[in-house]
Amino acid sequence: MADSPESESSDVVPHWDELDSKRIADCRIFDVFSKRFRHPEHGTEGDFYVIETRDWVNVVPITEDYRMVLVNQFRFGVKRTSWEIPGGVMENGEEPINAGLRELKEETGYTTGKACLLGSVRPNPAIQSNICHIVLAEQARLTDGLDWDEHEEIVTKAFPIETVYEMVKQGAIFHSLALNALLLFYPHWEKIKARGR
Repeated sequence: MADSPESESSDVVPHWDELDSKRIADCRIFDVFSKRFRHPEHGTEGDFYVIETRDWVNVVPITEDYRMVLVNQFRFGVKRTSWEIPGGVMENGEEPINAGLRELKEETGYTTGKACLLGSVRPNPAIQSNICHIVLAEQARLTDGLDWDEHEEIVTKAFPIETVYEMVKQGAIFHSLALNALLLFYPHWEKIKARGR
């Protein structure tokens, strides 16, 4: 059996000790904390800033004719529109698959009874504490109306899956969490193609 990346203690750096934590900003959807850490061996101390927010969920929606449902919306950080997969903030205590199906329905009107968890990633472990869960929703069908949040305005389009990966190569899809999801979905897509769909 292969060793895990952290199976040899000499192969990883030690965990720093957290000495103090102070919330310095409440930004509605996340809090910013100033945290003081000390290195456990040589005693170096420093202040670091951490964003704490709820976990997120992203959905890879695949229709019955093997198209992927993408959403296009304006992103304020980059001041431009972005092609992405549906997703959003999870409610407290919500399971990832349930959250993913809820977000899919709210943002796109697509629903399905066939979903599974593809995996989970850390959006930016350098400064964020949360997890993004990635859900595969197969046999998705347009069945419902939309239920957008106050500031959401979304264009929805179902693309052939091959086209989606071409969009990645061309830089038309640049959201890192959407790219994570497409990476995790790719082995499933290879199996689907191998069996002739």
